Amino acid sequence: MDTERDGPALAPTPDAPARKRRLRGRVRPLWWMELLIIVVGERVYEYIRNLVPTNQGRAESRGWDIERLEQTLHLNIGLSLNRFVGRHEPIAQVMNYYYASLHFTVTGGVLIWLFVARPAWYRTMRTILVIATVIGLIGFYLYPLCPPRLLPGGGYIDTVVHYKTWGSWADPTIATHSNQYAAMPSLHIAWALWCGYVLYRVSQRRWVMALGVLYPLATLTVIIGTANHYLLDAVIGAMVFAAAVGLEYGLRWTQATWRARRVARRETIVSP
Repeated sequence: MDTERDGPALAPTPDAPARKRRLRGRVRPLWWMELLIIVVGERVYEYIRNLVPTNQGRAESRGWDIERLEQTLHLNIGLSLNRFVGRHEPIAQVMNYYYASLHFTVTGGVLIWLFVARPAWYRTMRTILVIATVIGLIGFYLYPLCPPRLLPGGGYIDTVVHYKTWGSWADPTIATHSNQYAAMPSLHIAWALWCGYVLYRVSQRRWVMALGVLYPLATLTVIIGTANHYLLDAVIGAMVFAAAVGLEYGLRWTQATWRARRVARRETIVSP
């Protein structure tokens, strides 16, 4: 059996109980319960994201701090890439719609695919996504940051506003209902890495695995090219994803170890 494709391995436990747990882990969760979790989670996500303090002066000051740090680290590629995108409307429009639409649709599509086609992996991967999102929301609240496109005097082109892309910041009714300073860390990168990780780790088709590699790279290019994020936002977003993977594994290992000890105690009690 290919454990990499069949599902995540647990810590070693006694044979019979371990087999029961593995089988139970491959049973698909209740769809309505998962749908409820997703709907409630999305509402909580939007609510907390929009609770981010909106001190414009502080957010802009932090934006300049990030600018200077990227220059010091020789990571200041954002301005040149953004200006290139801003000079080519077809590229800018494609990137604008990519940024506005794929963040939720691709992530949701991968989650549904896991639920339907890879139930053994679903709980593990869903937990990683939830942990990454919670960490990201904490980051939004503690460190409001002005994105490059809003940085006064930064020289960046807000490609969405410049080309009047439908359905995003160019529409005042949308912009006023979404906190513009929830930029650090980049959950676009954290979620894209999650999608790539799922596709690469779980799929058995090489072209799907290749998409798992390309999607985060394309997302990185888009978020910088449209001036929605600094490169350091993406770096921290990648760290958030890595932390979520580690925390999920730690939780799973702790749970499996606790269960093994409980079974061992029961066997000790009932043994003559």
